[in-house]
Amino acid sequence: MMNGWKKSDPLIVAMKSANNAGQPAAELMEPSGGAKGTTDQQSMHRTQCRDRESMSQALDRVRQVAKRRKEERFTALFHHLNVDLLWMSYFWLKRDAAPGVDGVTWEDYGEDLEARLEDLHARIHRGAYRAQPSRRKYIPKPDGRQRPLGIAALEDKIVQRAVVEMLNGIYEEDFLGFSYGFRPGRGQHDALDALVVGLTYSKVNWVLDADIAGFFDTVDHEWLIRFLEHRVGDQRMIRLIRKWLKVGVMEDGEVTRSERGTPQGAVVSPLLANIYLHYVFDLWANQWRVRHARGEVIIIRYADDIIVGFQHETDAKLFLADLTRRMGEFMLSLHPEKTRLVEFGRFTAENRKKRGQGKPETFTFLGFTHICGQSQGGRFQVWRKSRRDRMGAKLRAIKEELERRRHHPIRSQGEWLRRVVAGFFNYHAVPTNSRSLSAFRYHVMDLWRRSLRRRSQKDRTTWDRIARLADFWLPKPKILHPWPSARFAVKHPRWEPGARIAHAGICAGGAR
Repeated sequence: MMNGWKKSDPLIVAMKSANNAGQPAAELMEPSGGAKGTTDQQSMHRTQCRDRESMSQALDRVRQVAKRRKEERFTALFHHLNVDLLWMSYFWLKRDAAPGVDGVTWEDYGEDLEARLEDLHARIHRGAYRAQPSRRKYIPKPDGRQRPLGIAALEDKIVQRAVVEMLNGIYEEDFLGFSYGFRPGRGQHDALDALVVGLTYSKVNWVLDADIAGFFDTVDHEWLIRFLEHRVGDQRMIRLIRKWLKVGVMEDGEVTRSERGTPQGAVVSPLLANIYLHYVFDLWANQWRVRHARGEVIIIRYADDIIVGFQHETDAKLFLADLTRRMGEFMLSLHPEKTRLVEFGRFTAENRKKRGQGKPETFTFLGFTHICGQSQGGRFQVWRKSRRDRMGAKLRAIKEELERRRHHPIRSQGEWLRRVVAGFFNYHAVPTNSRSLSAFRYHVMDLWRRSLRRRSQKDRTTWDRIARLADFWLPKPKILHPWPSARFAVKHPRWEPGARIAHAGICAGGAR
């Protein structure tokens, strides 16, 4: 037995030491794939509950092995890519997502789901599966530019979602606590809470808002594969990931192959990005604050959005210089205009007042402008306000859609606007942001009034009428999120083990 695991257990992957890749630490064989007749094939409709439980148990054992053996490589992951996991992956996908180059929708694929997944599974394991180029689509950015996205074919989404589920079991045991983006059980508001808690309870005086220039377009494929091979020794899995990296995108009937970057919009891209930055930034930054920082340091990363807080300006400037060099070593660079070092923290307003300077600078993170403020009792408090450019972009989109819906019935317009306003409030209704919520609702009312008046030259929709319509259809401004410290204390009750500065550990999420 190996730490309680039987060598014959077919669900435990074979592993090899990363430091001694040629010598297996333990070879746990996969079950032989005997011939199966069509009558013996698994029926997903007949065994859904049992198979789902069995698959969850198998993935859970992968997680347990990854947790126990931090330096091992998984050399037999591919057999977990079975029909049951593909079935689960299919139902995890968004049902109303746009189709890829194949034109197949979620509903289309489900018409003969069992046979399709059996065929997909067979093609994957005999090496006949071929990834298809992503369909290029552009979405508007807040600054007016267009963001390119790639929409993968449905089968590629299914396989990618299955691979993500497997790899999450490994990397969730490796990722550090201050990484929040695109991870199970973590979201944007967890990162925002951690930031506010860190700024409030640590001696941060300087904040580095680091922006990686075109990160998803500049990820180096060979470095990414090398990082993956620290934990994934199954070359079949590596070849599968290489296919998705190289397949490229189709635009106007022409396919452009990818030599760098991760396929934006692909299911697997967020995980690959996290793996890349785990080795390029997270591990390095964590060691830097332990070895080089003279004062307290907090770190928060959400995908490629990075915020680092420092007690001393000298630490901040040294870290920025070292980070610039570090990024260059891995084919990345910091955006020279968007990367900013600002004076921000509990003592900033007082220090700037003594020097005869103006109000503290602000910085943005995940859709909010962060401001040095005070509570009603006069204590330091981080105020968060919805970014003006993001709100403006949202209002412009609402105006354009109202133009298209101008002659729809009032009820139809009201139902749609209710969903839009509720969605905005669900994200932005944080403490200290009441004015932005009220302003957003007011501007939506004004846009609706103007749209109704354009329906006819005789229309004289007044503010009294639009106020009555808004009272009926639009949610009222209301703070929906708790104070960051309250939610953070519940979700992360302990500090990050190993953090040299106690309060720096608070902001790392409490997990690792």
